[in-house]
Amino acid sequence: MNENLFASFIAPTILGLPAAVLIILFPPLLIPTSKYLINNRLITTQQWLIKLTSKQMMTMHNTKGRTWSLMLVSLIIFIATTNLLGLLPHSFTPTTQLSMNLAMAIPLWAGAVIMGFRSKIKNALAHFLPQGTPTPLIPMLVIIETISLLIQPMALAVRLTANITAGHLLMHLIGSATLAMATINLPSTLIIFTILILLTILKIAVALIQAYVFTLLVSLYLHDNT
Repeated sequence: MNENLFASFIAPTILGLPAAVLIILFPPLLIPTSKYLINNRLITTQQWLIKLTSKQMMTMHNTKGRTWSLMLVSLIIFIATTNLLGLLPHSFTPTTQLSMNLAMAIPLWAGAVIMGFRSKIKNALAHFLPQGTPTPLIPMLVIIETISLLIQPMALAVRLTANITAGHLLMHLIGSATLAMATINLPSTLIIFTILILLTILKIAVALIQAYVFTLLVSLYLHDNT
């Protein structure tokens, strides 16, 4: 079977129309909700995890920073569900697209930075010039700190894209090797298949960890500017 290695990263279309928007909106439909006073075990576990994650991210924030809690919790749930969506057969993972990750990272980073310049402009400007810097190094350090500030959203997006894409490629290669060895050597096939199962478990963990890391870094940027 001659299959393009990067075919799974091509944005899908339905009747010639892009289906990425529908796929992005699909994971929230999988999150169960309840209208009853007493919830079942699934809803209770879900609420406990959301509360635990929110408490861990919001502990370091002040009152102004905690106003972002709903958005940060929604962000981590969205990224985690879209990352896990790519593990389904014949599916598409939106977070493998650098453009989408930049579309999430840039507004969040810009909102945190603008808030910092509005509320604590002295502290925000102080980050560009560390205390005790020799006078001849001031222009160079200002340029370096400015560049490091501007590449923060790019680092967020590239980190998420690279980790999710690398996991997909590795699973694709090992899956192809399993199919190729199935007709040649059965013991080797079982070993490779076991590796594939372990890699799938690792991929699930990476999908959840990357969602947490992305949201945690946004939370840290917010903490530095509130």
